[in-house]
Amino acid sequence: MGHSDRPDELDRIIAIPRISLQAFCETPDLAHTINEAAADRRMDKAHVKVQMGGAPAAVEAYRSAPTPNLIVIETLSDRNDLVANLEALAEFCDSGTRVVVIGRVNDIILYRDLMGRGVSEYLVGPVSVIDFIRSIGHLYGHEGAEAIGRVIAFVGAKGGVGASTICHNVAWSIARNLDVETVIADLDLAFGTGGLDFNQDPPQGVAEAVFAPDRLDAGLVDRLLSRCADKLSLLAAPATLERSYDFNETAFDSLIDILRASTPYVALDVPHAWSAWTRRMLVGADEVVLVAQPDLANLRNVKSILDTLRVARPNDSRPKLVMNGIGVQKRPEIGIAEFSRAVELEPACVIPYDARLFGTAANNGQMIAEVEAANAIAATFSELGRAVTGRFEIKQAKKNLLGPILARLRKRA
Repeated sequence: MGHSDRPDELDRIIAIPRISLQAFCETPDLAHTINEAAADRRMDKAHVKVQMGGAPAAVEAYRSAPTPNLIVIETLSDRNDLVANLEALAEFCDSGTRVVVIGRVNDIILYRDLMGRGVSEYLVGPVSVIDFIRSIGHLYGHEGAEAIGRVIAFVGAKGGVGASTICHNVAWSIARNLDVETVIADLDLAFGTGGLDFNQDPPQGVAEAVFAPDRLDAGLVDRLLSRCADKLSLLAAPATLERSYDFNETAFDSLIDILRASTPYVALDVPHAWSAWTRRMLVGADEVVLVAQPDLANLRNVKSILDTLRVARPNDSRPKLVMNGIGVQKRPEIGIAEFSRAVELEPACVIPYDARLFGTAANNGQMIAEVEAANAIAATFSELGRAVTGRFEIKQAKKNLLGPILARLRKRA
């Protein structure tokens, strides 16, 4: 099963709410497709059961059992048999149950007839995993299912590669350039740098949201947010070691749901660690940005993360790889082309090493564009921000900023 690499296409697919879905298939192909869809992150909350037998099996199943929220029926029979089975099924359907029919005939008259009989949707097979999820999402899209926001997770392939700095600068550029509300959630509770990078010292933040699940609602989250710039807010990490931060897999789910429901763009600053909850943050994000530097440990870790996410997110675009801190004088580095071949992924952008620029920004609690608005690195953050929001892909011509910088380094040498 292939997948689209266009974030704008995947953006239109909402996550499915907590529904029960039972499918009655006539072909193994559709049964396999629905089982794959059930494993997709967008259907994480849905309870899905797949059976064979088509419409007749559905009629028999519900003679003595309550119907679920959604029944999916595959039919290879003619129109008369289908209508007869649907009429029989209607006798047992509970109020509120929806029915989706998947057939092989592209017939507008049949479609109108089925709609007139209360069928919620008619799909012409074969359908792909994404088409199936999109169609189910359309049925529940007006019922508050997984509201509007796009979640972008930033993570480093290794500690200290600058993933937090890139997360903060990209989120800042999204808020400024697109003029939309954006929230940074600093999930590195022990050592997060969000407060430092924005010169903020909020008394509360993400810890209060996670450690008080019974009180967690949109109002509490709004009170915990610290305003960093116009249209940009920070949910800061406590950055203290007064308690341990051991969380279960779903500890952040409610927080992410609230942020997604109220904010167009949510940037998750995910710590370099591997646990059930960090894996869940990466798998569940709409876009993943993987930051690395050009050495062997980074190469190994990038490949491991890409392989893991490829299996866990088969219907999503691949992570965007950012090569950061390139061109350190006298430091042996794996070449960008060689690194890309090894991990089988071209970098979305390459950011050169500039100790003065990044050091000044960090010490002043500023973003790169605030220190040097005309610097090419600021433009790279801006383009990366547009790319992860689906506004456009990064221009290849501007991808590599190393040519002139490496030339200067060779002259000094």
